Amino acid sequence: MVASSSLPRLLRAARGEVLDRPPVWMMRQAGRYMKVYRDLRDKYPGFRERSETPELAIEISLQPFRAFKPDGVILFSDILTPLPGMGIPFDIIESKGPILEPPIRTAEQVAAVHDLDPDEATPFIRPILETLRREVGNEAAVLGFAGAPWTLAAYAIEGKSSKTYANIKHLAFSEPAILHELLGKLADNIAVYLCHQIECGAQVVQLFDSWAGQLSPIDYDTFALPYQQRVFQQVKAKHPEVPLILYISGSAGVLERMGQSGCDIVSVDWTVDLLDARRRLGPDIGLQGNIDPGVLFGSQAFIRDRILDTVRKAGNQRHILNLGHGILPGTPEDNARHFFETAKSLDQLLATSH
Repeated sequence: MVASSSLPRLLRAARGEVLDRPPVWMMRQAGRYMKVYRDLRDKYPGFRERSETPELAIEISLQPFRAFKPDGVILFSDILTPLPGMGIPFDIIESKGPILEPPIRTAEQVAAVHDLDPDEATPFIRPILETLRREVGNEAAVLGFAGAPWTLAAYAIEGKSSKTYANIKHLAFSEPAILHELLGKLADNIAVYLCHQIECGAQVVQLFDSWAGQLSPIDYDTFALPYQQRVFQQVKAKHPEVPLILYISGSAGVLERMGQSGCDIVSVDWTVDLLDARRRLGPDIGLQGNIDPGVLFGSQAFIRDRILDTVRKAGNQRHILNLGHGILPGTPEDNARHFFETAKSLDQLLATSH
């Protein structure tokens, strides 16, 4: 049995310990706002080369850890990474985003989606996560992640990013059996993929259902929630001790439903007050978030005040301080540094402020 005090702070928060300050990390903390990342990107312009070459992905994952010492270090990867191992190819074009050709629109294409073998399809995941665990020790928790079935299906069916989701909603509302077949295959494969990340060293995993906020509640209950549950049930069956986080952008309308997914922690965007989130989700679900990434363009005093407000509302239990979405390109590095320094000195700030 590992002594609680020797565990990473993020794990201690996830299991409900009362802490003097919440753990802190940022979604997309490895990325374009950091000069050291942009310099490496100029040398290695292909996203998949950076994320699927162990030494590059390890270096990028550790850049914010070396700079800011967050309490969580997340694998540098993409939610689409396991798709080729299921027979769904993709590429990421720097100026255009992900491209999936051909988009999946027919029963025959869904039938061709096959089981994922993570070691064969994503052999880079093991050395990346094993190395990250060695590098950070107990100074931080190592996080893995994956895309949720609805969001991955949306990419596969749209063939790219979308503002209208017209193609997947057309399939959902005209030929739902085809979509359900695809969602089921994705759910089982994503469960395998997350279990693989845990077995390679991830101590916490986060499921991104980024596009589920585009669903009405009745459609969320039909096309998103059952498949989130299917993923989490399989992961919990194999790794009951590993905390599971669920994130949805624009989730205010489905927040209670997120709490029914089987996750341990709901990552809340900035459109929901954390006091309201606590009330709506109940005492047994942890919270992550939920500072507007735009706050990091404000003054350092403003950033400090917003952090204090957020942490007071969240309380000193079951809260992981984070942004409500990924840190934005162009964010001043000094402001990111101030965010982390403020977060890590919250025990003193909370004691002296009113």
